[in-house]
Amino acid sequence: MENDFTNSQFEEFEKYDSLTDKDIFTKIWTQPRKIFKFINDTKYEKYFYILMFFAGVVRAFDQASTKNMGDKTSLPYIILTCFFVGGALGWISFFIYAALLSWTGKWLNGAGNTSSIYRMMAYAMIPSIFALAFLIPQMAVFGVDVFRDADYDSGSIFGTVVFWVSLCIEMILSVTTLVFMVIGLSEVQKFSVWKAILNLFLPIFIILFPILLLVALFAVS
Repeated sequence: MENDFTNSQFEEFEKYDSLTDKDIFTKIWTQPRKIFKFINDTKYEKYFYILMFFAGVVRAFDQASTKNMGDKTSLPYIILTCFFVGGALGWISFFIYAALLSWTGKWLNGAGNTSSIYRMMAYAMIPSIFALAFLIPQMAVFGVDVFRDADYDSGSIFGTVVFWVSLCIEMILSVTTLVFMVIGLSEVQKFSVWKAILNLFLPIFIILFPILLLVALFAVS
C-alpha cells in the first residue's frame, strides 16, 4: 500500500517536473487543463506579476476604445495612460473579481480561494495579452481613430484589411481567454465546465441585480 502511494507521488512529481516555464506558455494553447492543474497544484507563480501588469494594460485599452477616448485626448496620452496607469492599477479589478468568484463559488461548493483563482486568471489572460501585438498595426495605420467611433471601411484597402484581420484575430484570442477562464476555474474550483460557467457569471448578476432594482424603483416612483 505504502509502495503504491510512493509510486503515485513519484509519477505526479515526474509529470510536473517535465513542465518547464516554456511549456506553460506553449502547451497552454493545446493542453490548457493540464497546465491549469499544474499551476493550481504547484502554486506556480512565475511571471505572475508581469502577466497581471499586462492584463491591466489590456483592460485599460479596452476601456479607452469603449469610451471613445480618442475624441478627447491624443494617441500618446492614451498609450501612456493605458500602459502605466492601467498596468499599475488594473490588477485591482481582477483581484476584486477573483474574490467575488471565490465567494459565489462557495455557494456551489467550490474548492478555490481568492489567491488560487487570482493566480489562475493571470495565466488565463495570456491570449488577450498576446492580442496587444495586433493593436500596434491598427494604431500605426489609423492613429487615434482606433479609440474613436470611426468608419474604417471608408479608408484605403490596406487599412481595411489591417483592421478586419486584426479585429478577427483579437476576437478569436478573446474567446480563447474566456475558454481558458472556464477551464482554469473548473480546475481550481473542482467544478464541471457548466458549473464553472455559472460561477463566472454569478458575480456579474450580483452586481447588476441591485443596480437594476434601483433603476426599477426610481422608474416606478
